[in-house]
Amino acid sequence: MFSFSEIVGHEEIKDHLIEAIKKKNPFHAYIFDGDIGVGKETMAKTFAAGLQCQDDKGHEKPCKECIACRQIESGNAPDVIWVTHAGTDYSIAEIREQVIGTIDIRPYSSPYKIYIIQEAERLNEATQNALLKTLEEPPEYAVILLLTSNISELLPTIQSRCLTMEFYPLSTGTVEEFLRTQCGTPDYIAKESAAFAQGNIGKAIRYADASDEFVKRKNKIIEILKNVDRIDVTDMVETAKSLGAKREEFRDYIDLMMLWYRDVLIFKATKNINQLIFQNESQAIAMEAQHRSYEKIEDIIQAFDRAKVRLKANVNVDITMELMFATMKE
Repeated sequence: MFSFSEIVGHEEIKDHLIEAIKKKNPFHAYIFDGDIGVGKETMAKTFAAGLQCQDDKGHEKPCKECIACRQIESGNAPDVIWVTHAGTDYSIAEIREQVIGTIDIRPYSSPYKIYIIQEAERLNEATQNALLKTLEEPPEYAVILLLTSNISELLPTIQSRCLTMEFYPLSTGTVEEFLRTQCGTPDYIAKESAAFAQGNIGKAIRYADASDEFVKRKNKIIEILKNVDRIDVTDMVETAKSLGAKREEFRDYIDLMMLWYRDVLIFKATKNINQLIFQNESQAIAMEAQHRSYEKIEDIIQAFDRAKVRLKANVNVDITMELMFATMKE
C-alpha cells in the first residue's frame, strides 16, 4: 500500500482526499474517472486506508502500521468492500447483495463503511437505477467510490450525486523517473516504457516488467503497420490475436498503432525525426507520411478510437479488429 506522498502525480486529487481525511468529512460518493492503469485503484485503496487509519500521533494517514491499515493491505478489512461482478456486467442481484443489502449494517470496527465499485461502467441502466436511492440517502458512515474508465456510461442522475475526480495522464518524464527510482528499472527500459505508456503509469510498469516480451510484441505490431498494403485483413487480425487474448492487451496494441500514426502525422507536418517516438523506424515513418494524406491519417486515428470504444463496450474482438484494419487498408 502507498501513502499519499508515495503516489506519483494527481496532486489536486491527493490534496482534496487528504483534507477530507483530516477533517473527517469525506463526501458520501465519488467517481474516479480515468484510463485503465492511471492510478484509480491505488488512490482508492490509499483513501480508504486513510479514512480508517487508527493512528492518533498526528502522522500522515494512512500510517501503514496500525491494525486497520494492515487489514486493508492484506485485503481483510471488514469495513472496506471491493464490489465485483461475475459476468460481463454487474447484475442487480450482485449490487443488492454486495451494496444495497449491507449498507445499513453499521461498520464492524471502523468509522466508515467504504464500498469500492470497480469497472463502474459495467453498471447497466437498470443496475444504476437500483443503486440510485442508496446514493441519494446513504448512511452517514458510508463512502462509495465508483471507479470507471468511461464516465459517459454512467447516468447523469448517478453523476450528479457523486463528486467526480478526473485522473489525467502524467508527464513522460514523471513516469520515467518513477520507474527508475521506485521500481529500479534500468534507464533504457524506463525511457522506452515511459514513452510508449504516454503518461499511464500502470501501463508503463506492465511494459517495464515484461520488457523482453513487450519488445517482441511491439516489433510484431510494427511489422503489421509497415506491411498494411501487403497483408489482408484476416491475416492482420490473426497476427494481432496471436500476441495475446486479453482485451487489455488489445488496447495496448491499439495504443501502439495510434502512436505510430501520431509519428506519421508529426513527421508529415514537421519532417523532424527528433520528435518521433519510433525514431528507429524513421525511414518507414517517412514513407508512410509521404503515402498518406492528412485526412487519411486522421481517419485511421479515429478508427483506433472507435476500436477502443468497442472493446470497452464488449464488442467482439474479431469484429473490432476487422473494422479497424479495414480502415487502415482503404
